Amino acid sequence: MSLLIYSHISSRRLQYICHFIFEEQLGIAHRFTIDSAAFVAHEGPKLNYSDTSFSSNEWQVVPHALLFEKNIQSQHIECFECDNYPAFFKCDAGNMDFDIFAASFYLLTRYEEYLPHNKDEYGRFPHTASLAYKEGFLNQPLVQIWIGNLAKKMMAVFPNIHFKRPSFRFIPTYDIDIAYSFKGKGWLRNIGGFLKSPSLQRIAVLAGLQKDPYDVYLLLHSLHQQQQLRPIYFFLVAESRGQYDKNLSPYSLYMWRLLKQHAKKYDVGIHPSWKSYGNVKTIFKEKKILETAADKPITQSRQHYIRLNLPETYEQLVDAGITQEYSMGYGSINGFRASVADPFFWYNLAKETATPLRIFPFCWMDANSFYEQKQDHNSSLKELEYYLRQCQAVNGLMMTIVHNNFLGTDPVFAGWKAMYEKFIAQVQATTSSPSV
Repeated sequence: MSLLIYSHISSRRLQYICHFIFEEQLGIAHRFTIDSAAFVAHEGPKLNYSDTSFSSNEWQVVPHALLFEKNIQSQHIECFECDNYPAFFKCDAGNMDFDIFAASFYLLTRYEEYLPHNKDEYGRFPHTASLAYKEGFLNQPLVQIWIGNLAKKMMAVFPNIHFKRPSFRFIPTYDIDIAYSFKGKGWLRNIGGFLKSPSLQRIAVLAGLQKDPYDVYLLLHSLHQQQQLRPIYFFLVAESRGQYDKNLSPYSLYMWRLLKQHAKKYDVGIHPSWKSYGNVKTIFKEKKILETAADKPITQSRQHYIRLNLPETYEQLVDAGITQEYSMGYGSINGFRASVADPFFWYNLAKETATPLRIFPFCWMDANSFYEQKQDHNSSLKELEYYLRQCQAVNGLMMTIVHNNFLGTDPVFAGWKAMYEKFIAQVQATTSSPSV
């Protein structure tokens, strides 16, 4: 059974958001028509996206102008409560109190990030400028909550319609900014580090008497095998060091070996350096370094410091051969940047076209909890558990970001390893069955 959607004119924006809502989230085929007579004659489930009501056996959503516009301009947005959740683009008629398609499009495409705004200290769109933060729904996958409510209401009108929601998934991901604290840095860097901050631990590690405090790779491998997880590792492989690129040289023996070992066992992706920002040639070169070490194509990427500017960053990654991007979250607070937990295809508003670039959101990162939100490991566990419940409630994807140094033996992060292991065990012990 498929759903027929009527609109008085064709719209790329409407086609894009309907594909996400109906095909990807509700598992039902759909097709469009601009023929009102054919729409009225249709006997199956049908959705009328127009100001004109045709019959009583239709589901009508009165459209906001957004999906029929072909430019990017400031939108007047007033939030109100609908079904106990925030909503906007209010409708005065039809079967819904708001235009779910326009509102979802606005959030999913990150429309507000194309509008003029002041950058934060790292040149990023600040979370404080987002509608989700201002209106208090940054911590909810609001679009998927709306979709769940839409499905329930449509089923009441069309009892024979069948929706199939995705199932809950969990994917742990790791950003390897500094693979080792002491190993692989060479004698000059280690001597300089020792003179700056004398440490017997550094000497013990270099002498082979003690494990490097950032070396948690066997621990993670064991954890993933035990819990049957398929992680993704993102490696920073900048050729030169800088203020924000403090990784080991990708050509060092320890780093090269680490890259090859992980590429054999797991999915690995590029973590484009700070220096590569805005420079597709450097991105491509770093990607080539990782591909050479991994001996396979690299198509996954996550921005270092979540430094993302739309549409330029995504366009450059596409030019470099990236097909899956994992930076959709904030580097300053945890939550749902695009108000969804599940992946979606990027819509380039600047060119008014849907693209093949698949965007994978994350909702929690250890660095946000520790450095930005000033949480200890106990508070962070509670936050993780909260986001787990949110993702499970919408049968969504929960993606987390962890840095290897948080799980090591550095006393600054005491308790974080045990916390993370406890959380992983909770995820695996918790089940979520698909529902509408």
